[in-house]
Amino acid sequence: MYDILLFIGFIAQMLIGVPLYAALLMTSLLGLVGTGNLTLLRVIPQQFYGGMDGFTLMALPFFILTGTLMNRSGLTDRLIDFSRLIVGRVRGGLGYVNVVGSVVFAGVNGSAAADASALGSILIPAMVKEGFPVAYSAGITAGSSLIGPIIPPSVFMIIYASLTNTSIGGLFAAGIFPGLVLGLAFMVMNWYYSRKYNVPVTDIEEVYRHKWEILRRSVLALVAPLIIMGGIAFGFVTPTESGALACLYCVIVGFLVTRELTLKKLCLSLYETIRNTSAIFLIMGAASVVGWYLKYERITQSISNLIINSGLLGHSWVLMIVLSLAVFVIGMFMEEVAVLTLLTPIFAPLALRAGINPFQFGVVMTLNVTIALITPPVGACNYIVAALGRIPIGELFREIWPFVLVALAVQIVIITFPFLTTAIPAMMGL
Repeated sequence: MYDILLFIGFIAQMLIGVPLYAALLMTSLLGLVGTGNLTLLRVIPQQFYGGMDGFTLMALPFFILTGTLMNRSGLTDRLIDFSRLIVGRVRGGLGYVNVVGSVVFAGVNGSAAADASALGSILIPAMVKEGFPVAYSAGITAGSSLIGPIIPPSVFMIIYASLTNTSIGGLFAAGIFPGLVLGLAFMVMNWYYSRKYNVPVTDIEEVYRHKWEILRRSVLALVAPLIIMGGIAFGFVTPTESGALACLYCVIVGFLVTRELTLKKLCLSLYETIRNTSAIFLIMGAASVVGWYLKYERITQSISNLIINSGLLGHSWVLMIVLSLAVFVIGMFMEEVAVLTLLTPIFAPLALRAGINPFQFGVVMTLNVTIALITPPVGACNYIVAALGRIPIGELFREIWPFVLVALAVQIVIITFPFLTTAIPAMMGL
């Protein structure tokens, strides 16, 4: 009964606007006090620090910084021009540019929010001008941003790897095919809606007249994802080192080649990286305290026993569907990093006992929490694209569900066909 009251108290704190990390810490504090053993309070600083103290987490700020440097050094605009050159000259071309741009940009920073803000500020107004409804333009921008955490590098995969001791390189490799499948699914969706709204063929004659110049300029932008993915795939560098190299590359190109990066913009990029990284680490630390309390009270053990006794361990496909549904529902109401930090220690061991490949389950968990980014009422990417498209958030919430359903359909495909996640890691010997 006391645990139920704690949960209600946690929800109440969220509703009145208490920061998530503070709500998690307050809930765990009240829980530990409720045990009557005040010596357990020393666990709070230990677990809070321990939740942030992982070697694999060192890669996080580098990938976040790379994305911000790409934006401020003019390299993101070059990626968009490159995408327009590839897929722009068809009916609804900017919708395809939106998806392809997300695929390319995903190979830089691994953040859906960064993807939505960077590409949405340019493409949403352009799509509306081309003839797309504003709600659809914002919706496909939010939907395609989900590709960011799936195609390597990935912020969520780094967190998952730190919690399960799974190879980051293997997880990154496992996300390549699923990310491309997700992109293909949104392109098919764009093909249907382009004809439904009778969107005209995009006029990009100006782009084609300067195609060689665009290709030349795009090479600089494409080097950054090659440094990250190529360096990890061939074993030249670790994920952390690849992120650091990509940051250094963006700084050099931004100052010496594009000359759009200034000292002020560099400082702003560092500030933004520190702010975003700190927010993630605070949530992870606080969620780690809650996770310890759940283990102490044997709540996690009760959940595990419930699943074991249900016989789901003998049916891996059904187990993953059930776990995915649980993550999806919880993710609708809680921040994604907290969901991943709280549920991974419970679900990952069950998946391992069921014989599920750890890379496959890591991608499934990553996509689950990623879908939450566009699922009402919390979905952070919805608020970003609504602001960029100047569309009421309520209207976007009504229009976003087809994109959520497409992402869920891709999730089922990934669960059904394990080779999509295991093929590349197997070729790498992982």
